[in-house]
Amino acid sequence: MTDTVTVGRATRATYAAFAGSGFAFASWASRIPQLRDHLALSPAELGLVLLFVAAGSVTALPLSGVVVARIGSRRCVQATAVLFGAALVLVALAWVAGVWLVVTALYFLGVANGLWDVAMNVQGALVERRLGRSVMSRFHAGFSMGTVAGALLSAGLVALHVPATAHLATIGLLVALVVTAEVRGFLPDHGTDDDTADTGDGTGGASAAPGEPGGAVGTGVRTAWREPRTVLVGVFVLAFAFAEGTGNDWINVAVIDGYGASPTVAVLAFATFLAAMTVGRWFGPALLDRYGRVVVVRLLAALGGLGSLLFVLGPGLATAFVGAVLWGGGISLGFPVGMSAGADEPRAAAARVSVVASIGYCAFLAGPPVVGFLGDHATVLRALVSVSVLLAVAVLLADSVRPLGAQRRHAD
Repeated sequence: MTDTVTVGRATRATYAAFAGSGFAFASWASRIPQLRDHLALSPAELGLVLLFVAAGSVTALPLSGVVVARIGSRRCVQATAVLFGAALVLVALAWVAGVWLVVTALYFLGVANGLWDVAMNVQGALVERRLGRSVMSRFHAGFSMGTVAGALLSAGLVALHVPATAHLATIGLLVALVVTAEVRGFLPDHGTDDDTADTGDGTGGASAAPGEPGGAVGTGVRTAWREPRTVLVGVFVLAFAFAEGTGNDWINVAVIDGYGASPTVAVLAFATFLAAMTVGRWFGPALLDRYGRVVVVRLLAALGGLGSLLFVLGPGLATAFVGAVLWGGGISLGFPVGMSAGADEPRAAAARVSVVASIGYCAFLAGPPVVGFLGDHATVLRALVSVSVLLAVAVLLADSVRPLGAQRRHAD
């Protein structure tokens, strides 16, 4: 098999990993209203239940660099796809057993989601380097397409009154089988996969991270947490993750409460936001290759901030839709570019992506309660001004995602 064919197969496998992740998560999220109704949860109780997903992810992320470095991105995605699928099946069965079994299943779903996210981003960065052009944002567009497909399928099943138990159990089994088969096409990581040559020293060919005697994996993660550039990239990603998560959680509510729109119009506004983000991720690589990371993400962060302000402060519903387009398009590249920046040096990629993702995921954990708290004291619509504040921080931190080689030349 030629190198070109191998990279092509890895590209398709990486798309499958991203799309499968989005499809699986959207399938679960689409059934949250039925979960709330079945368990008779108040909004506060539902928020606590959903917190277990984020808690699982945040628990797993600090360990993800160790796991990916030891077993490789392919095995990690295969294992976590099985774990995610099993958690979905458990959620489906726990539906009739009570809230404590549900939150246990959701915690492990979050663990699987966090590890899966880091592993597929490490592979995506490896494929991007082998191709020699920016494709990471297109992998994230694949995730967005997977969420749309999962949501549309779920909407149809809900309309046909298919029980949530049958739906989630089927999706769990499907994801576990399909994703584990598709990601066999991943490129081997450095000394972690089966087809990597063994050095005969018991390390399986694993290489030491720069500046780390003996290449201890745990040391690599600890070292990454002490790197100013890695931490700044993580804060940069956090700003974009907050903007994305806030849009996902609150646009519907803000359009209904702030503009008096119907639920159908609110869903269309949310769909507009998602579509703009997907388009930006698909066509963004051409801009990145032509103008470079720093210029593109700085301009897009400013555009996203202006869009979110227009969404909040505009005179009517039409300008809110325009704001949603600018908001979604403006934040489209921040998360994938941050992941690429964390993985600029292959030997340290797993540890650094783990740190970047750990910091970024704090936004998904803290975002909903922060916006909810602000919404209680103002309105949900006015609380969304916080998005523009975080994106202003991203504008200031954009230089941190400059490729490492270019950073050194720039410093010289």
